[in-house]
Amino acid sequence: MHEIITLQLGQQANYLATHFWNTQESYFTYSADQAESPIDHDVHFRPGLAPDGTETFMPRTVIYDLKGAFGTLRKINALYDRYESPYLQSLNAGLTPTRPTPASIRFFSDYSRVFYHPRSVVQLSEHELNSAIAPFERHATGEGLFADLDREHDLLDRDLRLFVEEADHMQGFQVFAGLDDAWGGFAARYVERMRDEYGKDKRLLRLGNKARAITELYQQASIVVPLAVPERLSASVKLDPGSQWHTSALLATAVESAMLPTRLKDPIKRDSLGGMAEVLNIMGKQSVAGLQMSFARSESEAHNDARQKKLSEEELSEGVQLDIRFTPSDQLESYSRSNGFRKPRVFSQLVTSRGYGDEEGEEVEMDRAERRVQRSSYEPVTKSYNSDLQFPLLDSFPEIFRGGDDEPLAEALNITSSLSTDSSVCRKLKDLRSAVIRSIGLEDRETLGNELMEMADEYHEGWSSGSDDGEDD
Repeated sequence: MHEIITLQLGQQANYLATHFWNTQESYFTYSADQAESPIDHDVHFRPGLAPDGTETFMPRTVIYDLKGAFGTLRKINALYDRYESPYLQSLNAGLTPTRPTPASIRFFSDYSRVFYHPRSVVQLSEHELNSAIAPFERHATGEGLFADLDREHDLLDRDLRLFVEEADHMQGFQVFAGLDDAWGGFAARYVERMRDEYGKDKRLLRLGNKARAITELYQQASIVVPLAVPERLSASVKLDPGSQWHTSALLATAVESAMLPTRLKDPIKRDSLGGMAEVLNIMGKQSVAGLQMSFARSESEAHNDARQKKLSEEELSEGVQLDIRFTPSDQLESYSRSNGFRKPRVFSQLVTSRGYGDEEGEEVEMDRAERRVQRSSYEPVTKSYNSDLQFPLLDSFPEIFRGGDDEPLAEALNITSSLSTDSSVCRKLKDLRSAVIRSIGLEDRETLGNELMEMADEYHEGWSSGSDDGEDD
């Protein structure tokens, strides 16, 4: 079945993952007169039986959060026993629920449409959400909590093994984690234990608030994609930056679309996590990728959109640039020609288009691996995917996407997304080194500085910006 098991670590991760699971649930079909879903549900969902004997499907996920963070979701929850928010009361009563507002969303569970297995919910009672007495903020605090819990319980054996052992052909883990607080330390230690336990040679780079986490995690995961909501958005996207429900919805749209190939039933269109990682990390040690997205704002605009499913040879050869870039501003700055930065070299890219159908476009020559044939060694390695399946705008999803009349869009979107690696990472790793090198202890300074420089050099091959040459600090 090529199952993917998900880990959700902390509030930021759980808000995003809730949108992700709601979207997956929307792909299920429940009546004979509905067309068969193009999504293979067994990748992310496990079959089971409810107490009344009916068949159920629940996410293959383990959800970690602090005391007081789960809201309506209880340890014995969902199918079994659940305190319900107004949105869920309407949903479970078979009524059309009123779309939540930012003020009505207090917890990620307030807009969850899926049922979780009781073993999926793990409350860490040692810390309380938003505690002023013992805030869960420091990287070392997360590391220490994981060490204490793992020593006492063996977390992988207690929480993860059930989902791993019931998978027939697991293709990998999908980890959602907050990285700018103590969850970064918790995630670093958790992924390290997973690598040791399951023998995965992963390199994980954390581009967040702790340089120490970057160098530690860089060596453990195949690909890491730093995400942040852009500071500036076009008029077609309107969101409340103070609402995690809003911001995580925008991120989930791009994440769910970019990873769509891992869930498709059609073997011609489907790809694995490993296959996608192999294309992105074509140089061997380029584990950091950037995520971009564009969407069609109406049926007419979708029909006339110049950025169709089949992108032009020129776009593919130079590296696809889409409307919304989710690169954290403190890690990868803008490089448009207008602000004085040269466009970076794109090493590799995965382009996924959904909802556009079979429009005619410029033919692109492919090799045996279904990747675009490069005309020169400087062009990026490119693999493209497409599906007729649009991104659904559910009633649990905020009205953040607008049409040409500034009215909220409903029902579904056409999405083009891109995951890519490029040379701009080099400059940003050097900048990060300069920012943190004076703030760490003398005993770690040389080691950490060298590791960051070695990582930066992996994104410098075949690229020269002139003024960057010879600058190490």
